[in-house]
Amino acid sequence: MSMFKDIPVDVGVIYEGQRIRYHDTQVELGGERMDTKFELVRVKPPDEVEDERITVIGPDIEDMEVGSTHPFGIYIEVAGKQLEEALESVVERRIHAYCNYIEGFMHMNQRYDIFLRLSKKSFQRGLNSFAYIGKVLIRLFKSELPIIERIQVTFITDPDRVREMLAEAIKIYEARDARARGLKDEEVDKFYGCTLCQSFAPTHVCVITPQRYSNCGSISWFDARASARVDPKGPVFEIERGEMIDPIKGEFTGVNEAVKRKSLGEISRVWLYTGFGYPHTSCGCFEGAAFYIPEVDGFGVVHRGFKGVTVNGLPFSTIADSTAGGRQIDGFHGISIEYMRSPRFLQADGGWNRIAWMPSSVKERVTQFIPKELIEKIPTENDVKTMDELRGFLKDRGHPVAERWVAAPAEVVPEVKEEEVPAVPVAAVPTMPIAAGGFRIILKDAKIHAKRVIIRTEKR
Repeated sequence: MSMFKDIPVDVGVIYEGQRIRYHDTQVELGGERMDTKFELVRVKPPDEVEDERITVIGPDIEDMEVGSTHPFGIYIEVAGKQLEEALESVVERRIHAYCNYIEGFMHMNQRYDIFLRLSKKSFQRGLNSFAYIGKVLIRLFKSELPIIERIQVTFITDPDRVREMLAEAIKIYEARDARARGLKDEEVDKFYGCTLCQSFAPTHVCVITPQRYSNCGSISWFDARASARVDPKGPVFEIERGEMIDPIKGEFTGVNEAVKRKSLGEISRVWLYTGFGYPHTSCGCFEGAAFYIPEVDGFGVVHRGFKGVTVNGLPFSTIADSTAGGRQIDGFHGISIEYMRSPRFLQADGGWNRIAWMPSSVKERVTQFIPKELIEKIPTENDVKTMDELRGFLKDRGHPVAERWVAAPAEVVPEVKEEEVPAVPVAAVPTMPIAAGGFRIILKDAKIHAKRVIIRTEKR
């Protein structure tokens, strides 16, 4: 783009979806290795915003060691006649997209979960200061959202300042979320969709309703409505709710039609209030994930900030990989923390009566929304470490999932014999779609070969 001639690397939508691996990383900002990180946008009076000012508090990129990880904050102040506080989250969510326009600069997640990497290649080409990042953000915000008349950007890497500003940011996030509670899905005739994450998950379409926040946790129904009005050609769009097909599972004709259209036909049905059947797809920016635990016939919940392993022995990263990428996976469900505060939370699966485990930090955040009779019946990592301990805890405390357990006879596994046959094509399909890295590849008349085919037959 000609507007970025003074930026040492290329800038454009073509770089959305880029991945920077650890061994290619010059510096890492935020992410799982760092507890303190945030991004925040505030609407200010014009006289409080020095237009196009860029400030760096703490070490700049060129002062950071190769391969190092740093606390990080992005604080953007904007002003304009048409801007209001309700639009802050709309502007804030665009940070993700605009950072990813920069060649060799990767941005993931949102709010207090941000994760950024700068590649060695882009650093060597001269992208060695946050001043360049700030210039790109300022120009993109002004060109794509003309209601922004004045803007100043601050990057914070000083640990104490990041920690201090993070505490204030969390209060602001909570206040935003609280304002959105109360309205019910059946009280509106429009929902909203978001495809901001399709650069990373090509078939993902986030459906935002009054009682189901965006998976990333940063866009409420009110935020989405404001975004669609301000930028009708942007990634957030109206969805006519249509006819309610199933009020328990949360299936609507309008949602199915919109998701099918926006996912290029890959997803044709969505059940908004369940983790089974046709669950809502997951991107890669979700705050947490609900995962089915068959041993107790219940769900666990884990959030991105949990550094241990869940009760089934898996870390968040593994569970996230099981549901990310715009797929519908039975029993794995990307969610926001705010959705856990909704009466629609996994409604078709039993809601809170089906939650059998969660990290203590999440439980603390949502305690007031858990039915009182269940608070002491849902264990955390401080209560149980293994499946046996989990099952015992749930039974002893009288958790509702224990009532679902039925003693089953031990399964007798029949003896089998194996027969090896030569490699043959075991699958031939006329069309096979593959979605990866922001591209959709379709294989025509594909044949899949297997090196070995094992045929198992029962001995009688």
